[in-house]
Amino acid sequence: MANNWNIPGWLEKEVRERDKVCVYCGKGFTSAKVSTKSAASWEHIINDASIITRENIALCCRGCNASKGQKQLSAWLQTKYCRDRGITQETVAPVVKRAIERGL
Repeated sequence: MANNWNIPGWLEKEVRERDKVCVYCGKGFTSAKVSTKSAASWEHIINDASIITRENIALCCRGCNASKGQKQLSAWLQTKYCRDRGITQETVAPVVKRAIERGL
């Protein structure tokens, strides 16, 4: 059964097992009751909701997700948000590094 984002159950389980912290800033997730900014949210690394693959679906904190918005990954990594938090193509999770290597 798919969730609200049409992510199949098997893929949701796989991503939840892989992404225990934000794929961008590396911080641990909290419950939304503790802090909405650090709660987990679904992310399309490439901003295309039709690409529902293990290479494009990830979990990130709501703060990073809100900052990235519809920006291209390479452009977002150049923003003040990323600079202020030390988020670079070297510090992101392997799934994001692979997207960068593919030129996305």
